[in-house]
Amino acid sequence: MIRGVDPAARSGDVVQVYDKRGALFGRGLYHANSNIAVRLLTRGDVPVDGAFWRGALQQAVALRETLRLAEATDAYRLVHAEGDGLSGLIVERYADCLAFGVFSLGMFQRIELVAGILKTLLGPAGSLERPDATFDDWRVIVRADERMQRIEQFDVPPPREALSTVTIREHGVRYRVDVAAGHKTGFFCDQRDNRLRFARLCRDAEVLDLCCYTGGFGIAAAVLGGARDVTAVDLDEDALAMARKNADLNGRRIHFAHADAFNYLRQMIDNGRTFAAVVCDPPKFATTRDEFDDALRKYHDLNALAMQVVRPGGLLLTCSCSGLVSPLRFIDTIHAAARRAGRTVQRFDLSGAGGDHPVLMNCPESEYLKAVWLRVI
Repeated sequence: MIRGVDPAARSGDVVQVYDKRGALFGRGLYHANSNIAVRLLTRGDVPVDGAFWRGALQQAVALRETLRLAEATDAYRLVHAEGDGLSGLIVERYADCLAFGVFSLGMFQRIELVAGILKTLLGPAGSLERPDATFDDWRVIVRADERMQRIEQFDVPPPREALSTVTIREHGVRYRVDVAAGHKTGFFCDQRDNRLRFARLCRDAEVLDLCCYTGGFGIAAAVLGGARDVTAVDLDEDALAMARKNADLNGRRIHFAHADAFNYLRQMIDNGRTFAAVVCDPPKFATTRDEFDDALRKYHDLNALAMQVVRPGGLLLTCSCSGLVSPLRFIDTIHAAARRAGRTVQRFDLSGAGGDHPVLMNCPESEYLKAVWLRVI
């Protein structure tokens, strides 16, 4: 769709974008070799200068303040890429740490600028571990997927300081987050509201947390929901080690199983083991369009197995974080899985990420998380 590029433009530069009539359309970050040639930042004749960056970040912080997130947690998304008008950039707050997830060379080149503005807007970096932390005590860590670094042609250097785990709070539950080596930026803030709601439906229940990562749903069910028994399953040994620490941190006894979720479910079916509440939150199965069909098969198989270990009348919360899989397609896949499993299911809700993951109406693709709430009969 690009007719031509000024030879002087270099990857990472802010460039002016003109429409086919030659009128100035806006300005954005350019990359000569990326799948996304221009990440638009402004429309019309609006400069991308210091005032722009401060204004955009101020708007992002203001939304989180309006949502009063600090009353419930000190871990939330501060910048949600396109949702906040800053394509290629994610920023999470974890207590006194700002964790950057970078998907664009242009954004990578401006991390120090963005971090400096965010520190000014956020004020002192107080946390559970450092309640007296000051403005200068914010810690910054930068993460980027290796594939994205190759495409966008930048290299994230190792952190300057020894920063591994940070302790956060969420609805009264405490979690340790590995910001240096954990998945994505270390924790899944997008499931915060779903964790609380699931927990409230688990009173005296036997709970199965599939693909538990660091124990979010299972520990919330035990601490906040009063679940009688919780089993948490994951294939990642490092994640399970952190999950055990999180259970100890909250004084709860959780049964952890190091296993592939598919194989574990088959074993439970063979053993005749069932649960009153099951949550299934697997990793992204469709990272590229080439993986789309295979991802649907995995979602189908996993849900067909999961439904067979839910007691009649029990709860199944099943999730997909694959943005390429639409809500309708995911629901259709679950319906097909129910037919295969021979179970009747009632869908009583469909939810997604919390309000700190806003979606611009002209960019619905960024609404990636789907959480389907089911009663299995």
